[in-house]
Order: sequence, then C-alpha cells, then structure tokens
Amino acid sequence: MASGTSSTEQQSNKYTSVSDFFQNRSVFVTGGTGFMGKVLVEKLLRSCPGIKNIYLLMRPKRGQDITVRLAELVNVPLFDRLRKERPSELNKIIPILGDITEPELGISQSDQALLARTVSVVFHSAATVKFDEALKLSVTINMLGTKRLVELCHQMMNLEALIHVSTAYCNCDRDEVNEVIYPPPYDPEKIIQCVQWMDDSLIQVLTPKLIGSRPNTYTFTKALAEHMLLKESGNLPVAIVRPSIVLSSLNEPVAGWVDNWNGPTGIIAAAGKGFFRTMLCHEDKVADLVPVDVVINLMICAAWRTATNRPDGIAVYNCCTGLQKPITWKQFVTHSFTAMRKNPLGDLMWYPDGTCRSNWITNSISAFALHLLPAHILDICSRIAGKQPMMVRVQNKLEKAAKCLEYFSTRQWRFVDDNVRSLNLSLSSTDRKEFPFDVTQIQWHAYIEDYVLGIRHFIFKEHPNSLPQARKQLHKLLWVHRLSKLLLVILMWRALMMRSQSARCLWYFVLDMILRVSRMIPYV
Repeated sequence: MASGTSSTEQQSNKYTSVSDFFQNRSVFVTGGTGFMGKVLVEKLLRSCPGIKNIYLLMRPKRGQDITVRLAELVNVPLFDRLRKERPSELNKIIPILGDITEPELGISQSDQALLARTVSVVFHSAATVKFDEALKLSVTINMLGTKRLVELCHQMMNLEALIHVSTAYCNCDRDEVNEVIYPPPYDPEKIIQCVQWMDDSLIQVLTPKLIGSRPNTYTFTKALAEHMLLKESGNLPVAIVRPSIVLSSLNEPVAGWVDNWNGPTGIIAAAGKGFFRTMLCHEDKVADLVPVDVVINLMICAAWRTATNRPDGIAVYNCCTGLQKPITWKQFVTHSFTAMRKNPLGDLMWYPDGTCRSNWITNSISAFALHLLPAHILDICSRIAGKQPMMVRVQNKLEKAAKCLEYFSTRQWRFVDDNVRSLNLSLSSTDRKEFPFDVTQIQWHAYIEDYVLGIRHFIFKEHPNSLPQARKQLHKLLWVHRLSKLLLVILMWRALMMRSQSARCLWYFVLDMILRVSRMIPYV
C-alpha cells in the first residue's frame, strides 16, 4: 500500500498493520540465541507489544541449563531499552529445550504438542554460519535441521507463516541471482543419506568434489536446504529471506550493535588494533553489506505478508544493498579506517593502517612481512618476558578468516530484489516507519562509524570515556608510524647506494642542491 494511502482506504481494503497482525499470536524461533535471533526477539517484543509468547529453541551449553542461558540472553545490552521501558515484555520469552541436530529437534512430546496448539508464526534462523564447517555437521544443521522443523510445522494447527533464513550467496555460482529457488546440484535427500553412512574421513575427501564451484559447505548446504524446503513444505505458508553479508545494526535498538567476530568484523577489529594490514580484495567490486536490523524488519514484514496475503508457492526475498545502495570494498575500507582513527580502540599495538591488494603474490609477501614476521618477533619477546605467546595464533586465525572472505571480496553479484521493493510498497506509511528495510536510506559513512563504535563498545567493552586517552595513544603511534616509514626508506636507499655508483652520485647531487639553496635563503 502506497505511503499516501488514507486511513479510510486502508479500512476499506481491510489493511491489518504488522503490529496488529501479531496481536495475541505466539511465535517459535530457532537460532534465537544467535546474532540475528536476538535482534529478532527484541524487535518483536518492542514493536509488537500485543504478541502473546515467543518460544525459543535452546539447548544447555557449557553446563548451563536453558533457564540460566535465557537469563544471560536478556541481560545483554541489546535488551537495555526494552528492560528500561517495558520490562514485563521479557516474560513473554519461553525457552523450549531442544537441539537442532537431534531427531524431532530434541523437543519433548509435551512441548511439541504445546507448539502445535499455540504457534502461528515460525522464524527459522538456526544454522551453522562457519564457512569452513565440516560437511557432515553443516548438512545436519542446515539441511536435516530444516527438514525436521518442517515436519514439526506440519503439526501446527494455526500456522500462518514460516520464514526461513537463507543467504544471498547460496547461488554464488551465478552472476545474477533472482528471487527464485534454483535447481540444486544434487538431490538433498541423497546428500543427507550419504553423510549419515559415510565416515568422517571419506566425507572430508569428497567435500571439494561435492561443493564444486561453491566456496564452502555453508553456501552449498544452504542451497540444498532451499530446495528441500520446496519439496517438504507442501501447502505450508513459507517465505525465504536471503541476506547478504550481515553487519551491525543501523538504528535499532541502538546503532552499531554487534556481538560476534563473523564476516569482516574480526578483520576490522584487528585492523583497528593495528596488527592486520593487508588483505586480498578487489577494491572496485561491490561489498554487499546489510545491517542486521534491516534484515530483521524484512523478516517480520515477510511473515505479515505471507499470512495476510498468501502468495502462490514460496516467496523469496533477496535482502541486499548492491543494487539500491552499493558500496565498494575500497569505500568500505576507507570509511572503516577513517572511523577507527577518529574513534580509536584502546591498547593499540600499532597505528591503524592497511591496504587491499588485488594480486595474491603481493598480498602473500605483504602478509608475511606485516603479519607473520612481527607476530613471531612479538611472541619471542613474550617468551623472554615470561608471558604466554599468542600473536602467531591470533594471526593464523585472522589469516583463516581473511581466506574465507576472499571469495566474496574478489567477486561481484547482481542480487535482484524486486520482491523486497514490492513488499516495502505494500506497507502503510506507519509500518514503513516502524519496520524500515529500505536500504536506500543508509548513509554508509555514518553507518560504518557506528559500526566501528559498536565494535569498540560491545565487543571490546571499552567505555566512551576512554576515547580521549585512546586518541592520545593514537597520536603518539602516528609519529612512530611515520618515523618507522622514514627509517625504512633511508635504510633501503642506503642499501641501494652501497650497490650503485649512479645512486650515490644522485644522492650527493641532491644534497649539494639542498645546501646551495639553503645558502641563498636570507636569514630573518
């Protein structure tokens, strides 16, 4: 519905607002303890106050039962606004003991019956997002877990929408990705059967052959999961949301919220500390980045649309920025360093600086000189001082993360997002304001500054009061950085002079000219 639609016209068309749709309805969420899941739960409670209950699939972890884990979940800063304004809303979160890797999701018969009776909307965001995950575990979570969830959904008597979170890169073997489910490279059922009877060593050997042109098991299993959903869902009301590279929040509930090292975040954090300085990347390629709250708003509105205007088949939404609000990798890196120098991290190891290199040989040499060699030197110093060496281990992890990101930072895709635009136009002006996912409104320089501040505040736990001291340290390191570069140039020139007669002659000529000019300048 267009933004200019009057309230009378909305009533005549029986327009139900997004918030009103969730009135007295219960929701089931998988992956609710993850980055996106937490933002989803917070947004539903804050913007849909009439929602009845939110059931979260949770498993015990590190010796903690699900009650303790839930208490920890709602105590993170993400829920501060809700805890301050309407704390009673948090009582609507009900944990359901289960495990996405177990038969029937590990949910007891009584809890299955409870969900079957009460749930109207399901958000399936549980997945392993590790790019280098073993194929067997990736299939178990991303594919088999989805199949088991669909089986549970078939038991739900009042189900009005199932929203499956996929990824825009599940079809990364195509240059242009439309909002359709493409034929899979293999029959999903056969892949599931194979990993169930094969031993781990055989699966590991076969993995490169199976995933083919896709870069990792994550994109491979996500592509198969979509097709399996198409086969298994039957007449269920299903929609798929495919986000690209998900970063910190744009606005809600606080700008810059981020709580994990995934994607570019770990690399940006390391660059901000001063010990990551080179990466293989094509600067002119579009970096398809999307804020997490934009994805969540789209997911909620997709559920509303699926329930109130049920489409034929499965609707797919490519949640991306590349077409409507593109930013190149060069712009992203430049904005990031600008923000890191304006709002530096504490305890810097070196001045934040770095370069994207398109040649892998040059990048490999630079990585050895700027990452690995200094890491070994620092670890040797740590051992001498009787401290635990850690920099080589950290650099190895960063190198692994950079390697995983290389595929996406050296290629470019065209993600068609017509369904997303159409969904946005179908909302009333009020809903468009309350659940914004129009990516054209993103101001990248401001967003990236909030992203860096979010890394500083939420990941490194550094209070804004520490900024003045951090800026003083940065200023000192800037001069050390400049002096070290000058010293390097002098040493290289000195080495060249020792080898070349012409270089020495040029050096003496330049010195002579400088002295002559200085004599001509009158003293003041």
